[in-house]
Amino acid sequence: MRISICGAPCCWGVDDVKNPYNPPWQRVLREAGEAGYRAIELGPYGYLPADVGTVSDELTKNGLSVVAGTIFDNLLDEENYENVLRQTDEICSLITKLPVLPKYEEQHFPTPYLTVMDWGHDERDYAAGHSDRAPRLSQEKWSVMMRHIKGICERAAEYGVRPVIHPHAGGYIEFADEIEAVVRDIPREIAGLCLDTGHLYYSGMDPCEWLERYPDRLDYVHFKDVNDSVYREVLGERIRFFEGCAKGSMCPIGTGTLDYPKIQETLKKIGYSGYITIEQERDPRNADTSLRDVRKSVSYLKSVGYNI
Repeated sequence: MRISICGAPCCWGVDDVKNPYNPPWQRVLREAGEAGYRAIELGPYGYLPADVGTVSDELTKNGLSVVAGTIFDNLLDEENYENVLRQTDEICSLITKLPVLPKYEEQHFPTPYLTVMDWGHDERDYAAGHSDRAPRLSQEKWSVMMRHIKGICERAAEYGVRPVIHPHAGGYIEFADEIEAVVRDIPREIAGLCLDTGHLYYSGMDPCEWLERYPDRLDYVHFKDVNDSVYREVLGERIRFFEGCAKGSMCPIGTGTLDYPKIQETLKKIGYSGYITIEQERDPRNADTSLRDVRKSVSYLKSVGYNI
């Protein structure tokens, strides 16, 4: 088993490109390199410029490659489908021209990946973490979203990019029944999974159990940790997912409730090899502590035997 740890702009609070408090992308890449990362995700569509030369130069300067691009948008509504296909084209065109990462022997697919996440529905955002009260899609609407996801994945494949579906708290693919339905409805040859330890826990699932459940579909992994007292407080409020993150529901790895030595044993058991990205969603107005927290996460993972 060979695992390398990567970073993501959301550790600096970058989840919404329209947020006026986002730190400059050059700073995020610089601090990612200072933290010891050798790769980072592209972040939300439009955060990094689409110019290959500009981004390549900045990545090279900081000793970085790009591990994945991201579709984080409304995957349900028909009127948004052409928009996400356009995003897919632009993201895949960029990430396939940037510095590449090595492929390990047991790694399912080479990087870069395209993480595909549904987002943008108030009725689910306010129900994040609450499987019992989160509305589910009708079979007709679920079929529409699956058709859209397949279209995105097939478009990514045209560029040689492996798409991975990421269940995300606050979207229409979050809970156990929805993950099971995705695995049923999207064949492995079309897309893999990117499971996120923090989102699994946030949504009432055991991360180890779910990492072990789909070893043949698990192409990419996200790590985060959860401050359980803040998380329990947030679950008691009517609050959006990222509003909870701004309160501190996510914390540096090793300081929260998730058992990362046990997660490591699970990954060894299933023979996972490849790349894992650390995430700690936060308010970008708190980005001045991002480098400190990222270093803390990296240091902890190293101390319990993870590679970087």
